[in-house]
Amino acid sequence: MAKLELSQQKLNSVKKAEEYYNALRTNIQLSGNNLKVIAVTSVDPSEGKSTTVTNVAWAFARAGYKTLLIDADIRNSVMSGVFKSRERITGLTDYLAGTQDLSHGLCETNIDDLFIIQSGSPSPNPTALLQSANFGLMIETLRKYFDYIIVDTAPIGVVIDAAIIVQKCDASILVTEAGGTKRRDIQKAKVQLEQTGVPFLGAILNKFDVKREKYGSYGTYGSYGKRKK
Repeated sequence: MAKLELSQQKLNSVKKAEEYYNALRTNIQLSGNNLKVIAVTSVDPSEGKSTTVTNVAWAFARAGYKTLLIDADIRNSVMSGVFKSRERITGLTDYLAGTQDLSHGLCETNIDDLFIIQSGSPSPNPTALLQSANFGLMIETLRKYFDYIIVDTAPIGVVIDAAIIVQKCDASILVTEAGGTKRRDIQKAKVQLEQTGVPFLGAILNKFDVKREKYGSYGTYGSYGKRKK
């Protein structure tokens, strides 16, 4: 099994917010005993979704739960920049496309009880991959071996991927940046998540600055998922 490493700098950053994410972990657990597979999304990119996902997964692992982090943001993943490997590894898209066995993409990390599946090679049709029977089969197989599975998805305010993924999970959470997203866009995302029929646990307000009194909004991300040549 390949091994991924979280840098010391990022580990230190996670530890600084340890109590905050321990509280999030506890709130998730109190939401229901049967909620083991949690999808996390945001309205837009750059709201801190992937950082939040990493920290929440770390909090579960730190508490002694065997935890799997799945990078399902297969259009524009940033997780590969968080966890590093000295060897080439396969990922989620390789398994969903049927080119690799799932075991080849399941990686240990330098954090006890934390495992990860990275996004894998870019796909020309990510929606079709996520809608495939392989995705649901993967989740049902993995839930037998892990106490908690945290799934990082693409922003629901930009592409439909998150809604597809959430249907295979036990619950969903929305990460939103304080002062970065309009209320109506957050409400729309909430409705989309609730329409999946899967419990919506609530929103995490990220990057909150107590010194600011007013919050604005920022621009659109029409180029999300388009890779530069």
